[in-house]
Amino acid sequence: MAERTPTIRKLSEAVVNRIAAGEIIQRPANAIKELIENSLDAGSTSITITVKDGGLKVLQIQDNGHGISKEDLPLVCERFATSKIREFEDLSNIGTYGFRGEALASISHVSHVAITTKTADSACAWKAHYSDGVMVPAKAGGSSDAKPTAGNVGTQILIEDLFFNVPIRKKALKAAAEEYNRIVDVVTRYAIHNSSVSFTCKKVGSNSADFRSTQGSTRDVIRQVYGPAVAKELIDITHHNDELEFKINAVVSNANYNMKKMVFLLFINHRAVDSSNIKRAMENLYSVYLPKNAHAFCYISLEMKPQNVDVNVHPTKKEVMFLNEEKVIEALCDTIKDKLANVNDSRMFKPAQIVTTTAKLSQITNTADSSSTKSKPIISTPTYRKEHEMVRTDSRLQTLDSFIKSNPTFNKSKSASPAHLASSSSTPSNPVIQRESSNPVTTTETPKTASVERMEVDSVSDQPSITRDNIVDVQLSSILNLKEKVNTAAHSGMTDLFRNHTLVGPVDDRWMLLQYQTKLFIVDVEDVSRELFYQLALYGFSNFGYLHLSTPVSIHELLLVALNEESALHPKESEGLQDFESIASQIVQTFIQRREMLQEYFSMVVLEDGTLMSLPVILKGYEPNLGKLPLFLIRLGTEVDWQTEEGCFDTFCREIGIFYACEPPYLDTESNNQDNIGTGKEEPVELVEYKWAIEHVVFKALKQWYLPSKEIAQKETVVQVVDLPDLYKVFERC
Repeated sequence: MAERTPTIRKLSEAVVNRIAAGEIIQRPANAIKELIENSLDAGSTSITITVKDGGLKVLQIQDNGHGISKEDLPLVCERFATSKIREFEDLSNIGTYGFRGEALASISHVSHVAITTKTADSACAWKAHYSDGVMVPAKAGGSSDAKPTAGNVGTQILIEDLFFNVPIRKKALKAAAEEYNRIVDVVTRYAIHNSSVSFTCKKVGSNSADFRSTQGSTRDVIRQVYGPAVAKELIDITHHNDELEFKINAVVSNANYNMKKMVFLLFINHRAVDSSNIKRAMENLYSVYLPKNAHAFCYISLEMKPQNVDVNVHPTKKEVMFLNEEKVIEALCDTIKDKLANVNDSRMFKPAQIVTTTAKLSQITNTADSSSTKSKPIISTPTYRKEHEMVRTDSRLQTLDSFIKSNPTFNKSKSASPAHLASSSSTPSNPVIQRESSNPVTTTETPKTASVERMEVDSVSDQPSITRDNIVDVQLSSILNLKEKVNTAAHSGMTDLFRNHTLVGPVDDRWMLLQYQTKLFIVDVEDVSRELFYQLALYGFSNFGYLHLSTPVSIHELLLVALNEESALHPKESEGLQDFESIASQIVQTFIQRREMLQEYFSMVVLEDGTLMSLPVILKGYEPNLGKLPLFLIRLGTEVDWQTEEGCFDTFCREIGIFYACEPPYLDTESNNQDNIGTGKEEPVELVEYKWAIEHVVFKALKQWYLPSKEIAQKETVVQVVDLPDLYKVFERC
C-alpha cells in the first residue's frame, strides 16, 4: 500500500510562539541579557539580579529606571509591541538596545512572568502577571488587571520556572552552577561597559553578592572584576576615524601582562556582541608581543553610524553586520599596535605572584609553633655565593631617597611625622588631633607630645587631659582567643619576608617596593596595613594612648554626614530606610550607653551629650585619615556585633583596621598648588606626609609586629617583581 503524502498544515499560534521563543531565549543568560538591556534603555543607574537554580527556578531583575505606565502594561509581553521604533525605516537608525518587541514576549511563552513597576508620576506601583504574551490573573478565578502595590520608581521583573513547558530545552542546559556562571559573565560584561551604573548579582537567599560593581571608571570596574594585576597593566585607547565613520574606545593589556585564556569583551554601538574576525585579529596582533600560549585582555567598544550597522541578523542579537568590516578591523589593529609599540619601548618583565611556601621562604617561630624549638630555617646562608646571588640588603647604605631632591622645608626632627609641612594657608576641614602616648602594643608612660594643627604645629603639651599610668594585663578569654587565631593563621614564609625585608621605596600612593633576599616585591599598602592595624588593636587592647581632637565634634553631626554621603552614592540601597535623624540618634545612644567600655578598652572618649573627644593611638607617630571618620562612626554603629563579647571585640578591631588603614589623603587642588610654591616639588604636602608616614612608621611596624595571614598570602597583595638569578639569565640571553 502506497504511503500517504504528508499534507501541509499551519502551526498553531502557541506552537509558533514557543519555537520563536526558543530561538531568542536559548538559556537563562540570554534572558538576563535582554532584561539588562531593557533596564539600561530605561535610564537605570542601579540594577540588581537575583538568581535561583541557575535562573531556571527564579530569575529576577530590579532597576531604578523610568518604569512602565499602567496603560502600557497590557502590551508589555505582546510580540512586536515596543516603544523603541515605529516604522520599518527606524531599523536603520536604532539608538537603543531593544527594538523588536520580542524579548519579554518570548520569555512569557516559556515561563511565568510577574512585573512590578512604578513611574515617577504614579501614586503607587502596579503589578501584573503574564503567560503566553497576555496578562493573566495571579490566582485562578481572579481578575487579570494590574493590581496596585507598594514599590519604588523603576521596574522589577520576576521570571519563574523558565522552560517549564519546553522540557527538551530544559534538559539540554548545563548544570545550574554553569548557567549561573554564564549569567554572571553577562552581568560583568555590561558592568564594565556601563561603569556609571552599579550592578549586583546574587543568589536567592544569599546575604552577600557574588558580583557587585560600583559607579566609577571602566578601569575601576575591571579592577573589581579581574583584580589589580590586570588593572595596573592596561592601556586606554581612544581614536576617531573620519574616513570610515567610527570611533574606538578600548582598554587593553600591554605587553607586560598575559593570561592563559584571552578575555575578549566587544561592544558595537554599546551592544555586547561576538565577532570571530575581530577576536582573531587581536590574537594575531598580540602574538608578536606575548610568549607562546599567552593571551591578552581586550575590552573594545566601537561606535558607528547606526545606518552602517545591521543588528537584526541574529535572533539573540549576539552578532551584527557593519559596512567596511575589513577596513574597520585593519584600522582598529593599527591603532592598538601603535599604542603597544610605544609602551613596549619601556617594557618590564611580567611580575610573578609571590610563592610563599616553606620550601622557598624561611620558617618563623611564633606562638603557634613555638614548640618546634629544634627546627632550623630551610634556607641556610652558604659560605660562598655566586656573584649574581650577592645583593645589598643594608638600607642605610643607599635608598631611593638619595636619588630624589629633598624638600628644603622638610625637617624630620621636629615631629614623629612631618606635620609642619602643612600649609599655613589651608583651612582644616576635619577635626584636628593632638598626639599623646603610644607603644603599638603597650605604653609605660605618656610622653610629651605636640598638638598637630593642619595650619601649624602648636607648642608641646605637658599635661594631657587623660593619661595611661599603668599597663593593663588583659586576661579576657575573648581577646586571648582572638590573639591565638591571629598566631595560628600566620603564614611562616610571609612573616619571614616582612621580618627581614629591606624597604626600597614607593611605587605610587598605594604600592611600595621592598627587597627580600635576592627578590624584589611590590606590596599593596592598604591591604597589609588594614590587617596590621587590626592586629595592633588586638594586642594593644585596653592599653592605647589618646589622640585628642583639638575641637570636640558631635557624633550625631558626623553620622548625618556619612548617611547623606552614602545616600548620594547609593540612592537605591538607601530607599526605604527610616529617616537619617532616627538612625543617627540610635547610633549615638549606642555610643553613650557603652562609653565607659569604649574609653576603658579603646581610648575613645565620648561625653554624655554624644560629643567625641578622642580616638585611640594605634601606632605611635601615625594618624588616621580623618576624612574617613564619619564612615568609621556609622560602621561602628551598624557593623559591630554588640551582642557577644568576642564578636564585639573582633568586629570593633576590624573596623579600627579599616579606619586606620593607609589611604592617600583627600586633597584640595587649589590649596595644594599654593602650598608647593617655592618648594621645587609638584607633590602636595599632605601626600608627602602620607608617604613619609608609610615608609618611616607603618613599614617599621610591619617589620616588627605584623603576622600576615595565609589569606593574604593567597591574594595578590604581595607580588614578586623580579628575582636576581632569573634576571641574570635574561641578561645572558641578551
